[in-house]
Amino acid sequence: GGLSAVTFAAKAIGLTFTNEKEATAGTFAPIDILDYIYAVLHSPTYRETYKEFLKIDFPRVPYPSDADTFWQLVALGGELRQIHLLESPKLAAQIKALSLGYPMVGNNAITRKLTEKSGDFRVDERDSSIGKVWINDDQYFSNVPLVAWDFYIGGYQPAQKWLKDRRERTLDHHDIKHYLNIIASLSLTNELMQQIDNINVVG
Repeated sequence: GGLSAVTFAAKAIGLTFTNEKEATAGTFAPIDILDYIYAVLHSPTYRETYKEFLKIDFPRVPYPSDADTFWQLVALGGELRQIHLLESPKLAAQIKALSLGYPMVGNNAITRKLTEKSGDFRVDERDSSIGKVWINDDQYFSNVPLVAWDFYIGGYQPAQKWLKDRRERTLDHHDIKHYLNIIASLSLTNELMQQIDNINVVG
């Protein structure tokens, strides 16, 4: 059953499993397993390797090769989980680092069609990795990374879907802040997935 798998993994990496998170060295808890699995499932190499299998079955998560690898993935998985809950302190820092903004005053109404061909994402002339996301003829989100705009989670693109779902609505300041957090979150997800891929997940 489930526990024997945990015991097996514990033996493999020389750690002791505890039901609650402890500060004791050499122990790990359920939250650590969650974060480890979260990291593994966001590994591009893992997704590629198990692509066909993932379509038909539950993902098989490989055991960590050693404690060091385990803790590296736990840390990245935990970070990713906080980012996806939009609870990470890194979001504010990322908004700043990317200089994400919403600079123009207007009625905040989403009137653009937000389809592929409508040109609502316009690439910056000087830097093709970023652009402006126009919501109407006067207002836009600035310095949005193209990688965040195009990013897929499951079968859809959150940066695009969120705006499309709100077409004909007016954004308030909470919505605007939320959207900036979404962009920051997608951009950080992309960075963390690259970091996870630098760790040998598949074995």
